[in-house]
Amino acid sequence: MEAVLAKYENQINAFSEFLEDLPDVDEPVWILGARYDLKTKKSELLSDVRSRLWFTYRKKFSPIGGTGPSSDAGWGCMLRCGQMILAQALVCRHLGRDWRWDPEKRQPKEYHRILHCFLDKKDSCYSIHQMAQMGVGEGKSVGEWYGPNTVAQVLKKLALFDDWNTLAVYVSMDNTVVIEDISKSLFLIKSGSNFYRTSLPLDWRPLLLVIPLRMGINSINPVYIQAFKECFKMPQSCGVLGGKPNLAYYFIGFIDDELIYLDPHTTQQAVDTESGSAVDDQSYHCQRTPHRMKITSLDPSVALGFFCKSEEDFDSWCDLVQQELLKKRNLRMFELVEKHPSHWPPFVPPTKPEVQTTGAEFIESPDKLFESEEEFEILNV
Repeated sequence: MEAVLAKYENQINAFSEFLEDLPDVDEPVWILGARYDLKTKKSELLSDVRSRLWFTYRKKFSPIGGTGPSSDAGWGCMLRCGQMILAQALVCRHLGRDWRWDPEKRQPKEYHRILHCFLDKKDSCYSIHQMAQMGVGEGKSVGEWYGPNTVAQVLKKLALFDDWNTLAVYVSMDNTVVIEDISKSLFLIKSGSNFYRTSLPLDWRPLLLVIPLRMGINSINPVYIQAFKECFKMPQSCGVLGGKPNLAYYFIGFIDDELIYLDPHTTQQAVDTESGSAVDDQSYHCQRTPHRMKITSLDPSVALGFFCKSEEDFDSWCDLVQQELLKKRNLRMFELVEKHPSHWPPFVPPTKPEVQTTGAEFIESPDKLFESEEEFEILNV
């Protein structure tokens, strides 16, 4: 098993390190809404990338469900990318977009608490254990590869159990963001079988907005490329889930015609930390030059992420979408509408699901990890 995983991982790493050095160009680099001039701001750019939380394959953690796998190498890359996009939202929520990680300095307690949410333990709310077992409810066996839409649905459900961050996760459907539905997700809570409007002083809950898209059939349609790049320029940008079939990356920006991404395909030892204590965080930050790939090499199935900490943030995002993505483009990546479409089923705000899985629903043969030719899910082309 380990030999098969090692062979697969080495093949991925050989591809990932291609085009690694940053080019000497006049074009600015955009990272999650921040603009950098390579000639004058390269160190600041690298500091920004290094500060993003980097989640990779891990090994030798406690078996998922008690009887499942103890490593996610070969199958957990999209789950790790889902962790990264959610972690970026939590960093913005508690530390702010301008926060930077410095290995020589003491980090805020909120930082370590965020990290604890993602440790590879069954009681961490966004651990590989929780994500894999929640995926069973989405029709995915533990050990099976996920597409971007499935991992977004898993994050939405897990966020309902997270009382500390009080984060709302909204996943759009049919390439349409419905403002009315987002409002209901943020302001309504469930009591029994009924929903009622919260009377808390701060009505707005921080929002992670995830938009699954398919920007072409077998490859990305060039008409979408400029609008896709515009998403990384928005201050609310939280990155993009995507990659290639069965090969997921977390995209955080672009330079010219290349995307910049964090690569989860490195297997590291699981970090064992006591609850409430500081995390040995060196392995949670990618301390090398960021990876890149041509935009035209991207699989057309992606999930865009945006974080809106306040209602003003969301209103600003809506204005930017109208100005930069909808009014200027003949072919739109997605739609933004005020009201819930009448031909859709009624919108029901998400509630805590009942999770019943022993963790035994995992793929037994390691060969099955690599036989699948399934591409990212096609979402209503």
